[in-house]
Amino acid sequence: MNTYNWYSQLIKPTWAPPSWLFGPVWTVLYAIIAVSFGTVFYKAFTKQIPWMVALPFALNLLFNFAFTPIQFGLKNNLLASLDILLVVGTLVWALYAIWNASPDLRWVVYANIPYLLWGTFATCLQLTITYLNA
Repeated sequence: MNTYNWYSQLIKPTWAPPSWLFGPVWTVLYAIIAVSFGTVFYKAFTKQIPWMVALPFALNLLFNFAFTPIQFGLKNNLLASLDILLVVGTLVWALYAIWNASPDLRWVVYANIPYLLWGTFATCLQLTITYLNA
């Protein structure tokens, strides 16, 4: 069974958005992530902020990029739920870390509010899908 058929056959809550919405939303979010996270990594590379401040940003990217292979490659809702909790958790950690580390980079927190909101929504959605299909 291909990935689209597998996902389309899962039981989803009535409030789940249509599948076509995910691509445009993630396109915008990845643009925000590229600019804001890129700035954080640049500041860490140039020693303007400690590497420990950039660590949760790196972990967030790792967990974010792992989600699709886990969810759609392994077709494992439980692992995908754990992963998306780590995505949101590391994002909160990252935004907290940058807020406290550098007043000049507080714009990174504001820029990532859409990512945090979508990530929180996606987490609720994934946890619900996992529950409904257990």
